[in-house]
Amino acid sequence: MTPFDRKPRRAPMPPPPPLAVDSLAFAIDQSAGLIEGVIEGKALTEMMTQARLTDLPRPVRGAILDLTYSTLREYGKGDAVLKRLLSKPLPTRLHAILLVAIHRLAARPDTAHTVVDQAVTAIGAIAPGLRPVANGVLRNFLRQQATFEQALAGDAASRYQHPDWWIQKLQKRLPDQWITVLAAGNQHPPMSLRANLRQGTLDDASDRLRSAGIAHRVLDNGALLLDTPVPVDQIPDFFEGRYSVQDAGAQWAAQWLAPRPGDRVLDACAAPGGKSAHLLETADIALTALELDPIRARRIDDTLSRLGLKAEVLIGDSRDPDQWWDGQAFDRILADVPCSASGVARRHPDIKWLRRATDIAGFAAQQADILHALWRTLAPGGTMLYVTCSVFDEENSDQIARFCASHPDAKRVAIQGRMEHKLLPDAEHDGFYYALLEKAR
Repeated sequence: MTPFDRKPRRAPMPPPPPLAVDSLAFAIDQSAGLIEGVIEGKALTEMMTQARLTDLPRPVRGAILDLTYSTLREYGKGDAVLKRLLSKPLPTRLHAILLVAIHRLAARPDTAHTVVDQAVTAIGAIAPGLRPVANGVLRNFLRQQATFEQALAGDAASRYQHPDWWIQKLQKRLPDQWITVLAAGNQHPPMSLRANLRQGTLDDASDRLRSAGIAHRVLDNGALLLDTPVPVDQIPDFFEGRYSVQDAGAQWAAQWLAPRPGDRVLDACAAPGGKSAHLLETADIALTALELDPIRARRIDDTLSRLGLKAEVLIGDSRDPDQWWDGQAFDRILADVPCSASGVARRHPDIKWLRRATDIAGFAAQQADILHALWRTLAPGGTMLYVTCSVFDEENSDQIARFCASHPDAKRVAIQGRMEHKLLPDAEHDGFYYALLEKAR
């Protein structure tokens, strides 16, 4: 065999060029990276920290987050559709890219050509050989979209964008409201501000927002509900501490705990410090802010510093007061306990898919331990406000009923004429539960 008889070797294909940062392909790929982490069981906040999104230009970061949150809110439907389109599973990152693309195609059908092109480009940057597969899957989705809608109409997780167990739990305990609650959990959340009344009146704070062109309504508890969310750097004097971003439902906590001047107050599980700050803005109190996680505890310091407020910030486990309590009883305790966060799923859409039905009993057991431990630090005649951001009764009404049954010195106190307040998520606020307990003298 002479050299001329040999078949010429193909030169290796050069790697595809990196995706342009300002391209839709880049945003799709970065969004898919975040969703890949969620599919593998990681919290979205953790993935966002690792991705260092703050290093990117604001428009790029905004595009990535919009794709990510919207895709996760509709993950139930998107994943069901994609599995029907694929003949065999793809690597998770590529699966996630197609999920983002399918969401975008459904939301913006007028940009179908661009979305398909950019999604295929994003997949080509990882697996060039799968570009034809991606192109075929997305074009097949466009051709059969109406068929998929009809086929999945009877699938609850696809229709309501929540896991089956979540849907069934709400159907049982909220038979007249479960559809509304699920629908609210799929919407973009509202944005509310809290005015720092140590820097002016509520009327003054409202006038300043209107002068800055920020349309809003003042709710019954003084929360400033914006017509449209805005970046905080557009809020006048935000960094000088005149306003804080806080959901309107969360702004009831300070009002319903009602600390008096001179009270010794504990905010258990206090990070990131929004409710601690609100308590300090409400009255001249001696506040202890307790947090288990040292990293999250630093956020309390940051929050108080921006607002010009001071508190004792302790790192410790609320279930073990011997670690941190000096033995001096508290007059007021805010027990804003860890929970399923099912009432704030629209702000953290990964929660819907990371939580399992078995997790609820675990949260309930942890909450019971916290309540029992904190109760002995409360002064006779003092009050404890129990708070969750859950919509599940096991963490709310059932929890308080069990606690009162096992603590004869606990008396339920009415809040605005009601023994408990279940704030279900709606257009004004997220989902919260409140119950006020008084310790017998």
